[in-house]
Amino acid sequence: MPRPPARDGGSVFLASGFLLARRPAPAGPGASLLLNSGTSSYCWTSDFRPEPRRRHVPRRLATPGSPGRANLHIAGHLIPRLRDLLGAQGLLDEPAQFARYAQDWSGDLAGCPLAVARPATVEEVAGVVRLCAEAKVPVVPQGGHTGLVGGAVPSPEGEELVLSLERLDRLRAIDPVNFSMVAEAGCVLATLHRAAAGHDLHLPLSLGAQGSCQIGGNVATNAGGVNVLRYGMARDLVLGLEVVLPDGRVWNGLRSLRKNNTGYDLKQLFIGSEGTLGIVTAVALKLFPRPTQVQTVMLGLASVEAAMALYAAARRDLSDLLSAFELMPRRCIELALAASPALREPLAAPAPVYVLMEASASGLVDLAALMEQFLAACLERGSVLDGSVAMSEAQARGFWRLREDLVEAQHRHGRHLRTDVSVPISDLATFMAAADDAMAQHLPAALPVAYGHVGDGNLHYNLLPPRGLDPAACEALLHQGEELIFALVDRFGGSISAEHGIGRVKRAPFLRRLGAVDRDLLRAIKSGLDPAGRMSPGRIFTLDES
Repeated sequence: MPRPPARDGGSVFLASGFLLARRPAPAGPGASLLLNSGTSSYCWTSDFRPEPRRRHVPRRLATPGSPGRANLHIAGHLIPRLRDLLGAQGLLDEPAQFARYAQDWSGDLAGCPLAVARPATVEEVAGVVRLCAEAKVPVVPQGGHTGLVGGAVPSPEGEELVLSLERLDRLRAIDPVNFSMVAEAGCVLATLHRAAAGHDLHLPLSLGAQGSCQIGGNVATNAGGVNVLRYGMARDLVLGLEVVLPDGRVWNGLRSLRKNNTGYDLKQLFIGSEGTLGIVTAVALKLFPRPTQVQTVMLGLASVEAAMALYAAARRDLSDLLSAFELMPRRCIELALAASPALREPLAAPAPVYVLMEASASGLVDLAALMEQFLAACLERGSVLDGSVAMSEAQARGFWRLREDLVEAQHRHGRHLRTDVSVPISDLATFMAAADDAMAQHLPAALPVAYGHVGDGNLHYNLLPPRGLDPAACEALLHQGEELIFALVDRFGGSISAEHGIGRVKRAPFLRRLGAVDRDLLRAIKSGLDPAGRMSPGRIFTLDES
């Protein structure tokens, strides 16, 4: 995105009498302007956009095994046929080649594929699925290895064929007039961002793993990310799909229509199905005008309650221009700073709670003026303790890195509990307080780390166990913590998975929360599309669930 013209200066707001004045903006790529109710001044940003987030690389915590003797017998019949179909580049059948495909980014589970198929066309995907159906071999589709619930990790028994979509990576079309693109499932999300930007368009799906994750996986898991507040989940961005069904037939629903009211909306069955009903091979996506103005702001507040009041005010005053609203208590900032020495304190003085807020606009909207008015109102109400508005791409990236490096900081701690829950936005502060109380009462040795996309009610309430705990005691602590958190989620009418999906890791608590009618409906859908139960078995729901 080209840098917009420089502004002639910043803006200062004096709390004593609230007098508005102009002054030159600070120079230099790292310069920032501060909002501080103690010194009674703030300034706003020039309009820059952060670069794509850094690439996530899967962690290697376990060593994959090898297929068992019975599975090798099956492979002896299937592998030659797959090799004839895919060629040497399209098939990996040596255990030494499996490590990359044996885990997702979390590193919590390690499996062993029977083999890894790497088709390059939808016809090859369909051929692989047909051959596996004939051989009665389960198929697990796999994207960029960035999942967190084990949905794309093969079983450890070596009986599942991994079908990697990494070579299915063509951008088939971009339509600037229709504001749409058609991309194959293996396209990396950041690559699609750049392709859209080349036509002065914007693909708003944005998450920390966008340098590695693939659009097929994003759709199959109904990915969320930091822009759900304004643009919705992946489901809300999909216009059409191409899907290989469990019997090898191809369903072509790739029409890029905004309005299509002709019967059942079949694409919705496959979005969020995690590969259990079919394999997404191509996606038609909505695009939007490319933002020409972006305001990235880090604010310090006294409490979570104050942050939620700020969110309500931002939604009213900035309306649909508000694209991200991230909550991080002080503990999160400290963890990120400890993990990444290159990062700096975002504000002049520590605050109990931080909010990373972003708004964007295109066209004739004066976003800087709107943000100025909003921050002035916040100061007048006394709802903000301190703040900093990014003056450059580098500083905006620095703010976002605090949020993203928090994830890596928890990984460095070792085994820990990750949750991905949602509750009604109006209950989020109360939920966090109740969870903190429960941890203090039942698991005082554990360290709660709670943060998230609070603008859509999504909270990652995680637990770090004390260091030096033996593995059995650690697992018991994490299990108890998960049960306590999920019980609170139920009490508040929330969801145990807001954006990561179910996969293998969350399957047991998901099944316990299903009613009889839920099970009947899921069974009808699964049996109608995959009666043999060979698409990603053991994920979400299987036909033998009672």
